[in-house]
Amino acid sequence: MVNFAVVVPLANEADTFDEFTSRLMNVLDFIGYGTIYFVVDNVSEDNTLERCRALSNQDKRFNTIWAPKNKNVVDAYLKGYEIALNNKHEIIIEMDAGLSHDPNALPMFVRVLCEGNECAFGSRFINGGSIFDSNYKRHLLSKVGTFLSNILLGTKMYDMTSGYQGFHAKIVKKILDYGLLSEGHFYQTEIRYLLRESKFSEVPIHYRAPSPSISKKSIYNSINTLMFYFFKRLTSKSKIIN
Repeated sequence: MVNFAVVVPLANEADTFDEFTSRLMNVLDFIGYGTIYFVVDNVSEDNTLERCRALSNQDKRFNTIWAPKNKNVVDAYLKGYEIALNNKHEIIIEMDAGLSHDPNALPMFVRVLCEGNECAFGSRFINGGSIFDSNYKRHLLSKVGTFLSNILLGTKMYDMTSGYQGFHAKIVKKILDYGLLSEGHFYQTEIRYLLRESKFSEVPIHYRAPSPSISKKSIYNSINTLMFYFFKRLTSKSKIIN
């Protein structure tokens, strides 16, 4: 048995909360161990925080982190990382709520990380992976983002823009010590670039993306971060987390 944790940022997830947490419970029962950290901040305007706290009181495998100082989704991930690391978990996995990521894939992440890999990256574009319930624009954006990232950053992954990923504790510490530039979900790409020389494996995932839109602010931040690392790569050896 390995001491693993799952970090899950949540905001306005009341509609899918019961189904999502029920699936998580089934997976934890199947594996026989594991800890979940819910990270909630001021972005959430429904009763998600109350429901997280109620579940945490009923089931000690679930822990609720109230983080009102978070400025963006990256802060939520990093806050969860920090607490999981401080609690001495050997493996830390991140995933999205709202049924975007399937909890049934967790055992595969744990297995991959117990087979000598330092990192496990979720991939929608390898055999066994998929995107469903998604607007074609989101699908196209993910494909184009992966293509451009691999070309401009010199990476060779099948999926550079997906979330759902896991790391050994020593990698998480290095992520926390590194000054990430991303403020939105491009942070997934930034981390994969910075960890490109680590020992990793891509894990097939099924991604559900019901929202067809991505904020302009997130797109601008993604472009700025991508170009920063592109020019840094051309002019000097980029700092790598390894």
